[in-house]
Amino acid sequence: MTDGVLSDRELRAAVRDGWIASDVPLGDAQYQPASLDLRLGSYAWQLRASFLPFSETVAGRLGGEPTESDLVIDRLSLEGGATLQRGSVYLVPLLESLRLPAHVRGRSNPKSTTGRLDIFTRVITDRTPRFDEIRPGYAGPLYLEVSPQSFPVRVHAGLSLNQLRLLVGAPALSDAELARVYGESPLLYDDDGRPLPVERAVFNDGLCMGIDLSGRTTGGIIGYRAHPNPPAVDLARVGAYDPGEYWEPIKRPARDSYILEANRFYILVSKERIRVPPEFAAEMVVYDAGAGEIRTHYAGFFDPGFGYGDGDVLGTKVVMEVRAREVPFMVYDGQTSFKVGFERLRSRPQRVYGVGLASSYQLQTLTLSKQFRR
Repeated sequence: MTDGVLSDRELRAAVRDGWIASDVPLGDAQYQPASLDLRLGSYAWQLRASFLPFSETVAGRLGGEPTESDLVIDRLSLEGGATLQRGSVYLVPLLESLRLPAHVRGRSNPKSTTGRLDIFTRVITDRTPRFDEIRPGYAGPLYLEVSPQSFPVRVHAGLSLNQLRLLVGAPALSDAELARVYGESPLLYDDDGRPLPVERAVFNDGLCMGIDLSGRTTGGIIGYRAHPNPPAVDLARVGAYDPGEYWEPIKRPARDSYILEANRFYILVSKERIRVPPEFAAEMVVYDAGAGEIRTHYAGFFDPGFGYGDGDVLGTKVVMEVRAREVPFMVYDGQTSFKVGFERLRSRPQRVYGVGLASSYQLQTLTLSKQFRR
């Protein structure tokens, strides 16, 4: 098999061939252009702490009877829905399991809505020392660690919080390859729909992007800060909640800078608009820990066609989930805060993001999760 990320066509074949299995049949809505939505199972364990199984199975680490485990506080049924509390750690067996060939590995990311609600999630597999990375040839169950940080959230069995990608070889583009792709078809645009020349793009193990503090396209609002004691959010409800009960809008500062409070959660937006052509997938990655102790993304995967559509979309803003660590941190308009790595697909998807596929964020600017009224 050639190197690359498997597209939706190949993911459907992977299900038919038994690489991905579930006792509950997979639905068509789970297939994204280059990823598969994973679903919560029927129950969750509330844990005392996060953990990695390392050389053991997850079940082995929990103990023969999880209710008697030193790690487990309680078991919650998700069949009728359950509210997960802020700051608590939960482990949910997922409906999907894997039996991958020796040359295929997996990687997981939170979905966009998950990140925008500040829900910290990570996939765990048996006998692994790492979160979210699934070794080549893995055969076994999948578990999702879930820890709401800003809002209590109500979830139910079958809900998707994370997505799975399958990869072969080394699909990542080098900076030289990425610059060549950019030269053929610009990947960054400004707010007036003009492409940024490749000479102005910054490549550093990915395509660098910055923060927009101008409020130019958002009515003078540059971001949102989560309220400290908000009500719960039911993830099954779309367009149901008044943003004012959960978020404080941040007006454009008088200067070109803004101070992020330590350990507060913010929704900000990128300075540039990005395009992901249908032949590629993209992922936000850490810019540089030495450039400031802020986390700038939770859910950072862009499906093929994001900001591109069928060629008629001239880029889409990137919504950033931001948290300053330990100390307050000042950011400046246009300051580089994250970068985007691009990966080749093994084949063109049957459906691309925003074309023949429902999308909540294709034309986003400064957009909260879909649970909030716009």
